[in-house]
Amino acid sequence: MKVAFATQDLKRVDAHFGWAKNIMVYDVTPDGHAFVETFEFQGDLQEDGNEDKLGPKLDAIKDCTILYVAAIGGSGAARVVAQNIHPMKVNQPEEIPGLLDKLQVVLKGAPPPWLRKVMMKGQERKFEFEEEV
Repeated sequence: MKVAFATQDLKRVDAHFGWAKNIMVYDVTPDGHAFVETFEFQGDLQEDGNEDKLGPKLDAIKDCTILYVAAIGGSGAARVVAQNIHPMKVNQPEEIPGLLDKLQVVLKGAPPPWLRKVMMKGQERKFEFEEEV
């Protein structure tokens, strides 16, 4: 699954989603993770109620399952969730490699129900029913 990280310094999750200069995307599996791409954003990214700045960011993360942020506004969160992406807020700046490692450990074990659900993003649901006699 693809996971996005809002970052100013390209090392830590240290950015508000709307203000982030960069969004780094990784592909994460129980066995490892691989860097996919960094999206860089220009212009006035400061808090100002300008919702137009979110469009390019939403497009950049459209195929992600989880978005790690330092903060996210209400309308930004609603738009992220509407794309079936789960926003995860970190309480203080955290190193991206450490978050990737923690996520891998969770994926190897028994992921919580919300994570199992988001892991199914883009996959067809399969229902197995026993044959009636």
